[in-house]
Amino acid sequence: MAKPEYVKLEGTPRETNKKANRELRAAKRVPAVLYGPEVQKNTYFSIDELALEKILSRAQTKVQELTIDGKVYKTLLKRTEFDPVTDRPIHADFYVLSDIHKVTLRVPIGIKGTARGVVEGGGRLFQPMKFLRIRVLPENIVAEFQVDVTPLKIGQSFHVSDLELDGIIPLDSLNRTIVTIRPPKGQLLKDVISDEDGEETERADDSLEESTSEE
Repeated sequence: MAKPEYVKLEGTPRETNKKANRELRAAKRVPAVLYGPEVQKNTYFSIDELALEKILSRAQTKVQELTIDGKVYKTLLKRTEFDPVTDRPIHADFYVLSDIHKVTLRVPIGIKGTARGVVEGGGRLFQPMKFLRIRVLPENIVAEFQVDVTPLKIGQSFHVSDLELDGIIPLDSLNRTIVTIRPPKGQLLKDVISDEDGEETERADDSLEESTSEE
């Protein structure tokens, strides 16, 4: 499990009225708020829009070293709002991490390798779960969970319970499937046809037995 990368950000204090926010967005700055369990009063600031988009560009957990008025905070980007038309970020929430307080977050799940069932049997890989919700102390935050699917054969799956979760409390069920290898489509159709043929044979045998009994 890889540790999250640290990204340095510069924040500028801001006013909290709508006019000021519109002016910030026009200048390509995103209004933001800073809060946390050890923060006595929320801090309102703005950050460069491009810097925020760089954080959002990769689906990995990142920790931000955020500087506002010369004070440095270790933060986690908890929430980002987007404009429904332009898709530009219009607001961001930053959570100040505390060494003694656990934090809840969604960690992406990546896939590595090529499943044996895909290579040898023409199977199809499905990943119904792409994020895992966890609760951890800041020291145990991970950037991403990686699942090595190489040994998986057709019909086999990888579940949340198969992940390394030392020091991590999963908030999703341990029974949830992350990855599964399904048979090729042709095989599924063949199985269905075979089942139908088997049922027809059984019905024919039953009819024959009934006819013989009547005689």
